[in-house]
Amino acid sequence: MKEYPVIKVALLGLGTVGTGTYKVLQKQKEFMAEKIGAMVEVKYILVRNLEKAKAKVADPGVLTNDWNTIVQDPEIAIVIELMGGMEPARTCILEALRAGKHVVTANKDLVASDGEELLGAAGEHQCDLLYEAAVAGGIPIIRPLKQCLAGNNITEVMGIVNGTTNFILSRMSEDGMEFEDALKLASELGYAEADPTADIEGLDAGRKVAILASVAFNSRVTFADVYTEGITKITATDIRYAKELGCAIKLLGVARNTESGIEARVHPMLIDSKHPLASVSDCYNAVFVVGDAVQDTMFYGQGAGELPTASAVVGDVFDIVRNISSGCCGRIGCTCFKQLPIKTMEQIESKYFIRMQVEDRFGVLASVASVFGNNSVSIAQMLQRKVKGKDTAEIVLITDQVEERHFADSLKVFDGMSIIKEVSSVIRVY
Repeated sequence: MKEYPVIKVALLGLGTVGTGTYKVLQKQKEFMAEKIGAMVEVKYILVRNLEKAKAKVADPGVLTNDWNTIVQDPEIAIVIELMGGMEPARTCILEALRAGKHVVTANKDLVASDGEELLGAAGEHQCDLLYEAAVAGGIPIIRPLKQCLAGNNITEVMGIVNGTTNFILSRMSEDGMEFEDALKLASELGYAEADPTADIEGLDAGRKVAILASVAFNSRVTFADVYTEGITKITATDIRYAKELGCAIKLLGVARNTESGIEARVHPMLIDSKHPLASVSDCYNAVFVVGDAVQDTMFYGQGAGELPTASAVVGDVFDIVRNISSGCCGRIGCTCFKQLPIKTMEQIESKYFIRMQVEDRFGVLASVASVFGNNSVSIAQMLQRKVKGKDTAEIVLITDQVEERHFADSLKVFDGMSIIKEVSSVIRVY
């Protein structure tokens, strides 16, 4: 029987993804050697509470709460960081790389903010630092962008990269729920965290967009560069009007590489119901990539969860094991060799959906159109509804493409007009 080398790894964290990764590695043992030419052995699992963690592993002897034991052990070839958060994860990753150990991480917070430093350390010490699981859970997207689509000039990466918000918007669209009710349901089903702020305010998606933009456009984009806006102001009424206009409302992450710079943003958007992303529902994610050679491609699947995310983590581990066996570690490191400018939101052009309550009398529409016209805003579509029992009407407009600053100037004028009772919603249109 052929003997295979054993690659020893350390797992940092035994939470949801850490437990999933341990399970997947255990399941893969039977055919692991044939797949990757080596066996992967988990020598250590770093946890805070040793007693609590014992029930999760087959051999409690692998558990430790001493990081120094791991980083100083020359047998450990790969460190799998699944603790989350900024510290001590950042310190552990840097110390591991400086000790010549390869690193796999799912930590989008760190990669989105400190990716340049981390990848720089990996390159300096000729180590692999892989982070497929940091974006879109089990959906392969980082490796395709870096390798499979490397022959393209990527012009756009956009999509649904947060399952919690997509579940909420799906329930609002399909069941007529209001935001608070849909959020409550998401929490009850375990799709939303106890503190859902990072999801519903677009912060989680913003970190993922920073990573995708950096990889796709070969230029560093950090989380601070990404405009973020959440879904808390979206109402069932907005969704009903969107449907009437042939659209769905999704929280989209959009990164574009334009002649004047990179656009990187996350916010709710109306998207044509015929677009493939419009039919992505519940907790599923999808990323749409546009390249000059491949044209349009879409990656779709489970964007989070124990096993889907673990699938991406273990895929990275296997990739590094193959590199170790072939003596070619560090072959694909930081790919941000450009320094492209990043556009502010004021410079970005969008179409807009606007819903407002106005006085129901002659000349109001003309006044609204005049304000838009004076600020270089053209109207593409319009709906008007009488509000029952009131002397007001509801106007819904979709504009043509316009610079953000011009549209913002129009809103300032509306704010001072007595015939405009309320601007109820403003949502961008893809």
